[in-house]
Amino acid sequence: MNSLWQRFQRYFLRYNDIGFTIDISRMRFADDFLQSMGARAQRAFSEMRQLEAGAIANPDERRMVGHYWLRNPGLAPSASLRNDIEETNARIKKFAAEIHAGDIAPATGKFRHLLLIGIGGSALGPQFLADALGKTGDPMDAFFFDNTDPDGFDRVWGKLKDALEETLVIVISKSGGTKETRNGMVEAEMRYRAGRLDFARHAVAVTGVGSELDRHAQENDWLARFPMDDWVGGRTSVMSPVGLLPMALLGFEIDRFLEGAAAMDQLTRVDVVEQNAAMLLALMWFYAGEGQCAKDMVVLPYKDRLALFSRYLQQLVMESLGKEKDRDGKIVHQGIAVYGNKGSTDQHAYVQQLRDGVLNFFVTFIEVQKDRTAAPLKVEDDFTSGDYLHSFLRGTRKALFEKQRESITIGMPDVSAFSIGALIALYERAVGFYGSLVNINGYNQPGVEAGKKAATELLQLQTKVRERLNRNPQTADQMARALRVDPESVYHLLVHLHANDPTVQSAVEKKVAADKFFLA
Repeated sequence: MNSLWQRFQRYFLRYNDIGFTIDISRMRFADDFLQSMGARAQRAFSEMRQLEAGAIANPDERRMVGHYWLRNPGLAPSASLRNDIEETNARIKKFAAEIHAGDIAPATGKFRHLLLIGIGGSALGPQFLADALGKTGDPMDAFFFDNTDPDGFDRVWGKLKDALEETLVIVISKSGGTKETRNGMVEAEMRYRAGRLDFARHAVAVTGVGSELDRHAQENDWLARFPMDDWVGGRTSVMSPVGLLPMALLGFEIDRFLEGAAAMDQLTRVDVVEQNAAMLLALMWFYAGEGQCAKDMVVLPYKDRLALFSRYLQQLVMESLGKEKDRDGKIVHQGIAVYGNKGSTDQHAYVQQLRDGVLNFFVTFIEVQKDRTAAPLKVEDDFTSGDYLHSFLRGTRKALFEKQRESITIGMPDVSAFSIGALIALYERAVGFYGSLVNINGYNQPGVEAGKKAATELLQLQTKVRERLNRNPQTADQMARALRVDPESVYHLLVHLHANDPTVQSAVEKKVAADKFFLA
């Protein structure tokens, strides 16, 4: 027990100015591990300095990586970039103030609801922020189209009911060609048209200058357009207009959000490993996975407001680090799988497996010191609900450690715009450091592009399949031979068409290969 106390003192880092802590003492690395990683860590520090100075950090796409400039425009490598960031943020504040004041308003009343249409980094950040910072009395509430699921669209319309007139729509897509986002936008345009409303008087675009979406918004005279720069990746875009615009509209403190991120950035620029929380995080990921992604990352925030943080981290960590090749072209298959929900909910769910099942993970506990803003209430003897939450976190951590389950604990003072900004910044830099430690490009996403290409090919095949359907029953195999394509793909397309197009009929046989499809 005494040795654990000594280890805690040695491996506990506290940032007094912002109230953040990181405790890596329950990771069982050897005492010489941090020193042994010194050369790699210094290389990562150097690469991060070059990135922040404007070097081409994403060589695959010949792009700078500038999300750190978004919270400190003074770091931008040119005056024009700095001015663009500052002017955009000023426009965001002005636009939100005019919406709240009713100076920009629908034909009747004011905008009271926000519908955000985006996917991936264009939705995960705003969703996390809305859930983490939202409260009663906010000037607007938020709804999301974050997929191309028609039933998902209908569920949102059902919640909005007759409030379409009071709903402002933000469409977010850097390229403007992202199909999931475009589909949501098209369905929204049709819904407003059916309600005899002018969609343009309710619509805002966040997109790349000159993109397909930018041109569409300009040609149709939308309310406003805000830029997405090519040096900001989707998974690190939450401090660009992608996150700041919805934050401002929902009434959140965007300046404090940016200040929190800038404060964490400043603290994690220190090139002393033991004093750098982001580097300690990255090194613990390296240690836990033996530098080869051998273990999953389970994220357990003990706060309801942080329940979506693990979803946000899934894209930030897995899209950044899940790579087939390193920067030298060597096959490495890197990556860290991320999952989690919240404590103490998970103590009644998968913590049982974490303690007694397969040891293929490490845990990150996130502890929030402030229980609530209201006065504490005693629920039993002299204990509050928050006392129980704290005890469950510490108890679970202890129970896992007793079974050789390792964990990191991150502490934050509260759930505020400042602290959330700092938390996101901590993980962004840790991801960047880890990419350097294992020599991968953490800023591209070739696997995502491959999936988009395959989906496009399947849609093209669907058109051909639909054209070959007639009143004569055909099997998938017969149609595939005629088209010279994969019969399984044809089969699934026929099943999909039958489920959603009443003119496409099927005759189901004992074996799927004998199923026949035809037009009614």
